[in-house]
Order: sequence, then structure tokens, then C-alpha cells
Amino acid sequence: MCNPLIPAAYRAAAADTPAGSAQQKRPDYPPAPEPLPVPVMDNHTHFGFPDGESPVAIAAALDAAETVGVQGAIQVGTDLESSRFTVQAVDSDSRLLGAVALHPNDAPDYAGRGELEEALAEIERLAAHPRIRAIGETGLDFFRTEGEGLAHQRYSFRRHIDIAKRLNLTLQIHDRDAHHDVVQVLREEGAPERVVFHCFSGDEELARICNEAGWYMSFAGTLTFKNAANLRAALAVADPDLVLVETDAPFLTPHPHRGRPNASYMVPYTVRAMADLTGTDLAGLCGTIAQNTVRAYGSWA
Repeated sequence: MCNPLIPAAYRAAAADTPAGSAQQKRPDYPPAPEPLPVPVMDNHTHFGFPDGESPVAIAAALDAAETVGVQGAIQVGTDLESSRFTVQAVDSDSRLLGAVALHPNDAPDYAGRGELEEALAEIERLAAHPRIRAIGETGLDFFRTEGEGLAHQRYSFRRHIDIAKRLNLTLQIHDRDAHHDVVQVLREEGAPERVVFHCFSGDEELARICNEAGWYMSFAGTLTFKNAANLRAALAVADPDLVLVETDAPFLTPHPHRGRPNASYMVPYTVRAMADLTGTDLAGLCGTIAQNTVRAYGSWA
């Protein structure tokens, strides 16, 4: 029997998944958390990446999130296809804002096909939409890319920084095993007015650099993982006025549901962990996160 605590849209998605699909190999969606006392936003999610073969409609996913105090989200593109999807998505529901970019692991593929310049030009055209508020996710990834692909990553990152600055958009950073180099490129190019380290993966040192530079640190479910002492140390010193929260759904489901599908309605698990770790009043933390998110991206209205 389906767990009634799981939002109906996600119970239906699990029930409708065809036999033998990727979804069936994973547990059901986790139960809905207790609602937050003050609404926040999920500032990084991927509605275009369904977890399994039966995606949940955007409106239904946002309805489920809204019932637990997550009143909006940033839909994020990682290539041309998902960035085009993002523009369509933000037009479909006023609870969404968007970010468009070429992911650092995709940039070398575009370059290898001789399509990088054309792709970057389209990203800039898509970014002109009034509900696209960020260029992202872009940055550097030394975990999945190596060799000459890194040169294409760096070039693409610099071009995305330029687009964000010229269009006065927030820059959403993807930083995997590349903290020093990401900071170096930002300093060399001159960072945009608003920078968000999506799924913050650094340590206390990087958090202090972000504090000094005024760069936002967005914490995801990874903060709750047992092996994430570095993230907890970073949160402890992070300027509260620079802290955001995200899911990166369908990835990075927070403890105690790690390994199960993720969605925007799961944000409260991470927010409560943040409050517990910092000894902060939950309602006060929610209010701060909500204010920070609007400063980073502008109003959803």
C-alpha cells in the first residue's frame, strides 16, 4: 500500500512507472516532511530530469512543495535542451524562475562538435527572458572532466561570467573538486554582482572566502550526509545573510532518505538540519533564507 504521507503526485508517478524501469529499481519517494513555519524557495532544481520514466507535472510538483512551505523554485538548465525547457517552464507557472547555461561537463562536448560558440550565443538569447534570473549552472568540474576538456571548461566558464555581467544576472556556480580554480577565475574575470555556489561543496576556508566576497552559499541535502563534516564546518562560519537552500533534485536526497528520489518538497529536511547544526530558531532561519533568495534572484511576483 502506498504511504499516504508521500504527496499524491509522487505516489501516482511511482505507481505508473512501467515494469523494469529505472524508477522500479529504487525505493518510493520519501514521506513529506513537517511544513516549515515560514516559506522558503528551492533555489536549484531540475524539473526536466525526471527520476524514472513517469515524471511528475511541474504544477503538481510545486503544489506538493507548497504544502510543506516551499513556495517557489529555480529551474536550472545544463545544456541547450534543458535550457530551452527552462524557458518554457517559467512561462508555465509563476512559482518558477529560471537559470540557463552549459554545464562544465557538457562544454567540451559542444566544443568537440564545433558548436560551442553557437551554443553560448543561444544561451545568451534564452537568458534575455524576464523570468530567467541566473546564468547557471556553470563553473568547473575536475571530477568528470580531464585533459584538454578542462581548457574548454575554463573558456566556457569565462564566457558565462561575461554573459551574466552584461545581462546583470546572478551566476550559479558548479564547483566539483575545483574550489581554488573557480575562485581564481572569478577573481581574474571579475565576478558578477551576485554569485551563488550551488550545492556548496567546500570547507571552512571556502566559506570564509565567500563571506569576504559576498558570494552566496547554497546548501543541499549533502549537508546531512555522514561524511560531510567539511560542509557542516563551512555552515558554522558562513555569514547567515549569504546562506541559501536547494535540492538539486532529483539528486542528493537528504538523510535519512539518501538514495531515494528527491524533489522540491524535500527542502524542509535540509532546512531543519541547518537550524539544528547552527542552533538557530527555525522560523528565523527560514525568514533569512527567504530574504537571501529574493536578494539573489529578485522577486517571484
